[in-house]
Amino acid sequence: MTAPSPERGRLAAALRELKGRTGLSLVGLAAKTAFSKSSWDRYLNGRTLPPRDAVQELCRLAGEPEGRCLALWEIAESEGSGRAAAQPPGEAAPVEDDERQVSADRSSVHRRATLAAVLASVSAVVVGGVAAAALLLPERGGEPGASLSPPPSVAGPRCRGEVCEGKSPMRMKCAGAPLTLASYRTATGASLELRYSEECGTSWARMWGTRIGDRLEMSATGGARDSAGSGPGKGRVRSVEIENGVDADSYVYTPMTAADPGSVVRACFDPVAGGEECFDSRVAR
Repeated sequence: MTAPSPERGRLAAALRELKGRTGLSLVGLAAKTAFSKSSWDRYLNGRTLPPRDAVQELCRLAGEPEGRCLALWEIAESEGSGRAAAQPPGEAAPVEDDERQVSADRSSVHRRATLAAVLASVSAVVVGGVAAAALLLPERGGEPGASLSPPPSVAGPRCRGEVCEGKSPMRMKCAGAPLTLASYRTATGASLELRYSEECGTSWARMWGTRIGDRLEMSATGGARDSAGSGPGKGRVRSVEIENGVDADSYVYTPMTAADPGSVVRACFDPVAGGEECFDSRVAR
């Protein structure tokens, strides 16, 4: 069996730590998420890069903020691991999980059909509404009934413009599909990027391949609203510092600042060894 890449291995180790915190077995994870037992086995052992949604669901179950694990996931994906859409060769498909899910679904449908029949004997007028409500109600104990499709996730950013000021692009869901305004490689070998979210109307910077003590600052000036004195171009500086080894192995993001089309976004990298380096880019109008 081919060993996982170092990037995927770090992600798998973080996911195993979260699984231990939940106290759930693989069967338990499969029951509480949209992913099968055998899928979780592959994700946790680093054999397959998990989907982003799987990482988010495990963070939710463990009560862990998503930022660190999603950063590790992004590194693993960007290093060429790719999403594992196909079943690995020689591995049996998770039939037992599919059969368990279908069986639970049929059992749920049977129970609800029985309830609808009883209600029908009470009143032919209300049976339609009550039976429909019964079909939509959760099972006893507050757990949702089995379903062959995962529940839809909440989409869209949680803030926009000035409301996002100083907040995390990951937690505010502004980092889903951002534009990369510019990339830069420092003399120390660190990689930097300026990012912009059209949905959120914000910009931020990120760095990786860094050392403990390295610092990154960014700001945005100018823009469409700035001439009226109400825009984001007030020179607010957002910064972040590499504090430990986990940070050094991850993408680390500055907080966001509001940025209009036409804004000039600037980042400055101050390595622990000294020798500041800066670069900038303009948000397209």
